[in-house]
Amino acid sequence: MATPSRASASSASGDAPVDARAGATPAGRRTTLVLGGAMLSAAVLGSVARPRASSASPAAPRLQLQEIVPLRFGAWAELPAQRAQVVNPQTQQLLDKLYSQVLSRTYGHTDGYRVMLSLAYGDDQRGGLQAHRPEACYPAQGFTLHSNAEGSITTPYGRIPGRRLSTSLRQRREPVTYWFTAGDTVIRSRLQLRLLEARLWLTGQVPDGLLFRVSSIDDQPAQAFERHDAFVANLLQAVSVRDRTRLSGLGEPAHPPA
Repeated sequence: MATPSRASASSASGDAPVDARAGATPAGRRTTLVLGGAMLSAAVLGSVARPRASSASPAAPRLQLQEIVPLRFGAWAELPAQRAQVVNPQTQQLLDKLYSQVLSRTYGHTDGYRVMLSLAYGDDQRGGLQAHRPEACYPAQGFTLHSNAEGSITTPYGRIPGRRLSTSLRQRREPVTYWFTAGDTVIRSRLQLRLLEARLWLTGQVPDGLLFRVSSIDDQPAQAFERHDAFVANLLQAVSVRDRTRLSGLGEPAHPPA
């Protein structure tokens, strides 16, 4: 966050300088009282509103990614030997600094299709997760960004507002689907994030955040995005309602069975 610049010590107006002696004039005394009251109010508000706990606690417990994301679900199973295929755009040192937890896995479908999953969780996400979006990180690793558009991920529990990217690195074509959550809310814009941060700040909480990303090596982006949606839907079906809400902002099915 930018640090406010130091105020100028000199005045640009043509008014006469104010006598600095206490009680020099009634106007001076009134100015002193107003400034003192403002400083006291700021101090009190700062003490009351200072964040004390993550928004993940206690109502929404801290995520344990390794525990809540199953190794097998539906027709998908982890392929441990394929972990190196998952792009983590930062060095491990930077990942450890930005995030509390990072989970990277490659899953294979019974029909042979592979999807790479990368989750990055921060229990204090202010400026961290949002500052390292895939559309910035992939090019930083040498990828070419061909497209970047809003997307809606379809699941049995509703739609997740996210983004779809088309990237490539030499012969590797990698479509990417991702979204970002703060607490149990999917964040659509920086303005929405700032409003959420302000609300949590006033209740004494620090917002936690999750970057949920899936990708696949596929030279047909439309096909890849369909497979991403199917993967996400299967994964959300395999976790508890609480964990589903934390991962995607969605809870019970959008249309419960009759």
